[in-house]
Amino acid sequence: MTHTSTRAPKAPSRRWSWNDPATRALIYQIVILGLVALGVWFLVSNTLHNLSVRNISTGFGFLHEEAGFAIGESVIAYSPADTYGRAVVVGLLNTLKVSVIGVIAATLFGTLLGIGRLSKNWLISRLAGLYIEVMRNIPLLLQLFFWYALITELMPGPRQALTPLPNVFISNRGLKLPWLAGDAMDWIFGGLALAIILTVLLAHWARRRQDATGRIFPLGRAALGLLIVMPVLGWLVSGGTLELDRPELKGFNFQGGLNMSPEFTALLLGLVIYTSAFVGEVVRSGIQAVSQGQWEAASSIGLSRARTLRLVILPQAMRVIIPPMTSQYLNLTKNSSLAVAIGYPDIVAVTNTILNQTGQAIEGIMIIMAAYLVVSLSISVFMNWYNKRIALVER
Repeated sequence: MTHTSTRAPKAPSRRWSWNDPATRALIYQIVILGLVALGVWFLVSNTLHNLSVRNISTGFGFLHEEAGFAIGESVIAYSPADTYGRAVVVGLLNTLKVSVIGVIAATLFGTLLGIGRLSKNWLISRLAGLYIEVMRNIPLLLQLFFWYALITELMPGPRQALTPLPNVFISNRGLKLPWLAGDAMDWIFGGLALAIILTVLLAHWARRRQDATGRIFPLGRAALGLLIVMPVLGWLVSGGTLELDRPELKGFNFQGGLNMSPEFTALLLGLVIYTSAFVGEVVRSGIQAVSQGQWEAASSIGLSRARTLRLVILPQAMRVIIPPMTSQYLNLTKNSSLAVAIGYPDIVAVTNTILNQTGQAIEGIMIIMAAYLVVSLSISVFMNWYNKRIALVER
């Protein structure tokens, strides 16, 4: 009795030939990569040689030296005695602050504009359309100049400040608001962060529950309750002090409370008003990309128009909305560099001051490029992950 071996046939050995398209493509890529590397090496070596000939120092050692200049506003503590490195961090945090707040506000306002433009109410639809067409066709820099001039030139001084609400003051020194202060603030913010995490987990559970049973969980009310209860619990657990810090006029300006400088206010207004017009068009196109039959099917089972929009249309429209929305978030973040035109101390303004003092122009530009590159890539990675998560799975 003989046994026959059933070995898998060997894969044919690869033959390197110029007539093979794959071989030619690989050679072309290697040549192009080598040319790019050669060009980069030439530029870097030539730049370093020219700098050494002119006795211009290079490197990032200057970041450890004393800055010697003040920054008008900062998220973290800063003084002129701190280093250039800390000044760069302050500028980056200022950029992130206005970008994060701007993205959230532009998303909310732009979504309302997009929905409003599709409203059956003639007046709301026309007003939303007029806003979008006007605001997105006025250059952002002009809008920043307008809002900055409106605040600094047309608003009254601190002694004649406008008071639209109690303890809220609007003057040419910016917007002053009451704010919480005390030892319990860290616990309150911790409770708020925990509430956000629990809301995300609850939304995931509610979606799975609805898919399995068809029952809708009141996520909005539950999220609102968490956002109120968890910070209050954090305050109670901490046992620390908590008081409302109200702005008060002392001398020639207000002290206390939350201070929104004219530069920050003008920049935030300009970014939100300009970007929300584009976000509105993104949302409108996403909603219109959903078949009209979805509206009719939802209406046939008794869903109201508002619930149809929230539960049926928007979840499907998100697959169309997310990619262009990512571009708008990136544009808003990069457009924040125009803050230098109105004096807001973002990463560009702070680094410009540093390179003027130190002469490290190349290093300063590299710091700005690296900062925006890291922030933009972070936004892209997160939005691409979310887009992949909500994408339809092909079977």
